[in-house]
This record gives sequence, structure tokens and C-alpha cells, in this order.
Amino acid sequence: MALANGGGADAEPADQSSHAEIAQHSTKVLMLGALGVVYGDIGTSPIYAFREALHASSGGDVANRADILGVLSLIVWSLTITVTVKYIMFVLRADNRGEGGVLSLMALARGTFPTRSAIVLGIGIVGASLFFGDAVITPAISVLSAVEGMNVVTPAFQPYVVPLTLLILAMLFAVQRFGTGGVGLVFGPVTAVWFLAIGLSGLKHIIADPEILWAISPHYIVAFFINSPDVSFVTVGAVFLAVTGAEALYADLGHFGRKPIVLAWLAIVFPCLLLNYAGQGAYVLAKGGTVGHPFFEMNEGWALIPMVVLAAAATVIASQAVISGAYSLTRQAVQLNMLPRLEILHTSEKQSGQVYMPRVNMLIALVVMLLVVGFGESSKLASAYGISVTGNMLVTTTLLFIVMTRIWKWNIWLAAALTAMFALIDIGFFASNIVKVFEGGWASLAVAFAIILGMWTWVRGSRYLFDKTRRNEIPLDFLAANLLKKKPQLVSGTAVFLTSDPLSAPTALMHSLKHYKVLHEKNVILSVVTAPQPVVPDSERVKLETVNELFMRVTLTFGYMEQPNIPRALAICRKQGWKFDIMTTSFFLSRRSLKASPNSGMPIWQDRLFIGLAKTAADATEYFQIPTGRVVEIGTQVAI
Repeated sequence: MALANGGGADAEPADQSSHAEIAQHSTKVLMLGALGVVYGDIGTSPIYAFREALHASSGGDVANRADILGVLSLIVWSLTITVTVKYIMFVLRADNRGEGGVLSLMALARGTFPTRSAIVLGIGIVGASLFFGDAVITPAISVLSAVEGMNVVTPAFQPYVVPLTLLILAMLFAVQRFGTGGVGLVFGPVTAVWFLAIGLSGLKHIIADPEILWAISPHYIVAFFINSPDVSFVTVGAVFLAVTGAEALYADLGHFGRKPIVLAWLAIVFPCLLLNYAGQGAYVLAKGGTVGHPFFEMNEGWALIPMVVLAAAATVIASQAVISGAYSLTRQAVQLNMLPRLEILHTSEKQSGQVYMPRVNMLIALVVMLLVVGFGESSKLASAYGISVTGNMLVTTTLLFIVMTRIWKWNIWLAAALTAMFALIDIGFFASNIVKVFEGGWASLAVAFAIILGMWTWVRGSRYLFDKTRRNEIPLDFLAANLLKKKPQLVSGTAVFLTSDPLSAPTALMHSLKHYKVLHEKNVILSVVTAPQPVVPDSERVKLETVNELFMRVTLTFGYMEQPNIPRALAICRKQGWKFDIMTTSFFLSRRSLKASPNSGMPIWQDRLFIGLAKTAADATEYFQIPTGRVVEIGTQVAI
């Protein structure tokens, strides 16, 4: 190998050293990007989580020592078990070839069942929908809570809180088109400064009262539950605010990879969060238990205004975690045929997972701004926050158990014991948040329900449409044999007919024969299949099957995180004997005009919803990246 590299015996160690340095540099860059994108959400929770939990535990504006230590202990152990143990140690290992998120986990779990369990699909749809509920609440509560920090500087700022929040959010969604990588490199250094600032801010007050560190003992949690059983249930719901963002951490796995995410958490994020929460506890104790707004108030004097400005910047960045996760999740849903085709723009040449979806960006921005205007205060939004996130975490725990037992081949009792611990915490958080439905929780549930309805309608309608069109189609082998016996007028070149059913004659082919009375010399029946894995290697991309001298069947397989590119994939066919030439090839696509039918098997309202979703689908020519000059579209009308 050394000679092949042209450098003699000493060349290989130097080359390995160079690769090690590049890998180390790349990890540092990705760690910095992960700080700005992955940990922005959970990193800004100290602004409001401790305050809300103390208000819930004390029932007012003054908390006693037992409440303060109990709440702090709950936060410390929630971060340790839910984030460090569950997500960092286990969930991040359940990647689907490098990709994360609840739909990726669902595809991984569902692939272990021979018949592709509909139950697992349903669980995945619920989890994805709840994540979208989180994706619209997080930007609203994060930015709003930071801008409210200006009220600590001067109460006269109150009328400007909502307008300024809307302005900041508009700017945030406007920069999304530059891509996760570009945004992360800008946001990363700011977030690094943020974590160091909140860590030092807390450390100063810990030094003044080191006894606050006793809160690490879980006996304070037990004592809190025993002494305050009437408020402990509501308090747990508020404590959950400290771990929001953990699910986004998993959803963004494909953007940065596991190693940078783990290193950033253990080296920077986790220690700084613990220091700040403990510092807030020490500050409230020093003030005789007066709750107020401890995060900002403990930065007295010259540090207050810089911290408010930094908090505003950090909360804008916090929103990036769920926005990026929403793009990844939507892309997976499209590729898994759970949503119609949507425009997907790739924003990085190095990281295939970094994408931007204009329509998704616009929709999230609209809902987020409506929430800000509708609720007006971060405290009111806090009630809407927990339900979707806790539900999503419970779905992740359920799917993780399937992965542990069916893929990792763990002993079922060991897997059950571990997931039972996670599930107990998730259920506790979920139960304490579900009671807030009428206080604002309905907002995230409404978003989740709308997504569930859309996904269910698309999956159900697509199945009905496929079954209906298949009943009316002629078997391809039968048609090919008849055309070979009695050939119509043949024209030179190759015709490629796109179809979702390679066993039946495509509608476009039948209409071409009916109206034009001609057939190309070479006819390819092309179907595109999505594999239950993120990326498919080129060696598995193309499958060729000769039907007869006039027809050939080709199947292209793409991973659910890949953007299908038909011309590039067909170029691989040269290695298998088919000399594909784009300039002598015409692509025939069938453009369906759908009409609602009372005999579809779905209610008429669902028919209309499915038709509406179908109209939003991106153009097939653009989606499959086919040159527009080589496409012939034939319109057909189908009643579903």
C-alpha cells in the first residue's frame, strides 16, 4: 500500500497522521455547529424552566428551602436520566445508517417485521406529528421569553415585547435558506459564548452558597413529593421544561453525526446547564425564597444588559434545532410516502442531511407567529409546550424497545427494565402536562392532530388510488407479448414510462398507443422504490429485467434521505449493458386529475383532503430531476 501511494515505507504513517488531524479538525467544527443547532433549544431552558417550576411548587412568588432543593434535584436528575442516559447513551445509537429522528427509528423498527407492521407505522406517524407540535412551540416560547428579559431592565419595554419577537422570528426564518451548515457556523460561536456565560453566572452564586450542591442527592426529590403531594404533580410538568430539546437532539443526528453531538453535551452543555440551575437555586435562597426572574436577576449590575442581549441571540438559535429537525422529518415522511412530494433544496455538498424546504419553512413561520400573537406571554406558552414533547419522547421509548429486542438482540428482560425506567419518567412528564390542555396545551395538540390527519389521509388515499388504478390496468407481460406479435409503427429512440406498478402497463403507455398509434424501438417501464434506509449504494441502485426485445423493466432504489435523480441513476445502467443516452430518450409521465367519488372507501371530506394534498405535490419532473426538454406529460382523470 505504501508503494501504491508513491511514498515508500514512511509514507503511510504520515498519511494516517494527516487523516487523523483532518478528522479531529472536522469533529471540532461539527461540535461547534452542533452547539449552535442541536443544543440551542435545551440550552435556553434555564431562562424559564427553574422559574416556572418554583412558581408551580410554591403556588406563589415565595418558595421555601425544601421546595428549592426539591425542584433543583428534579431538574438535575431529569437532565441526567432523560438526556445523558436515555438519549446520549442509547437513543443516539439507534441510528438508521447515520440518520436520526422518530421516523428514522420507526423505519428501523418496522423493517424487523415481515409484513411491515401497520401498528409501528401508526406509532411513527403519531411521534412525527407530535414533533411538529414541538417545532412550532419552541421558536415562539424561546424568543418570547428572551425578549421579556428587557422587562427586567425597564418595565416600560412591555408594549414592544410581541412586535420585537415577531421581527426576530421573521429574520430567523428568512436566513433558513442559507442552510443548516452555514447557519450553524454562525450560530455555533454565539452558543459557545452563551454556555460559558450561563455556567460562570451560576458558578458565582454557587461559590457564595456551596450548600446548594447537596441538591444532587435524590432524597430531596422524595422529600418534596412526600411534603408537597398536592403540587408535586404540577411541578413535574414545569420541571420538564428543562429537558425540552432532547428529541430535537436525535432528529438532528443526520446533520452532524453522533460523536460531535455526544462530545458537545458531555464537555460543554451538560456541565454549564448544571452550574446555572444550581446558581439560580443559590440566588433564590439568598433572596429569602423570592422567585421573581432568577435567571436575569442574578446577573446584577453591568452583566444584566449583555446577558439579556445574549439570551435574545441564544433563543433565536434555540429555535434552529427544531426547525432543522422539522426539515429532516418532513423529508423522511415524503420519501416514506407519508406526505406528498415537496420541494427539497440541498444546502451542503459535504453533508447530505442538510436540506431546506421552503414550503415547510413558510408554514412553520406562520403558525409560530400566530402563537406569539395569540398567547402573548412565555408563561402562557409554557402550558402549551410540554404535551407534544413528552408524547414524542414516549413514542421514542416505545420504538427503542423494539430496536433493542429485535435488532440489537438484547435480553428482553434487560430491555424491558431499561425502557420501563425511561417510560416511567416519560409517562410522569406526559401525565403532568396533559392536564394543561385547556390552559394552552390544545395548541400543540391541534398542530399534531392536523399532521396526523394529513399523513393518515395521504397513506390511506395513496393505497386506495393504487388499488383502483391497478384494477383497470393491463398486465405488462401480456401487452408486451401481443405488441411483439403484432408490432405497431416503430419510431427510433427510447421511451421511459414512469409508474408505481411495474407489473402493469403504465397509463401513459396505453394513452400513447391509443392516440399516437406508434411505439418506440426501446421501451423502459421505470419504477422508483424507497428503501427503508437513508442511503442506497450505487451497486444496489439499479435492477434491470428484460421483458422482450421491445420492453425492459427497470427499478431504481433510493434511500429515504436521498433526493431521487433519475438521469444520474440510469447512467449506472451502462455497467449492466444498457447504453443509456439522455439525448435520444423521452420520459412519459402521467399527470392525474383526481375527482372525489362516493365509492372510494373514504369519507367525501377525506377524498377532498387527499385531492388537495395531491395538488400541493411538487412537479414530478423537478422532483426526479429529469430534463424538462425530454418529458412528455399525458393527462388522465381518475375518480378515487
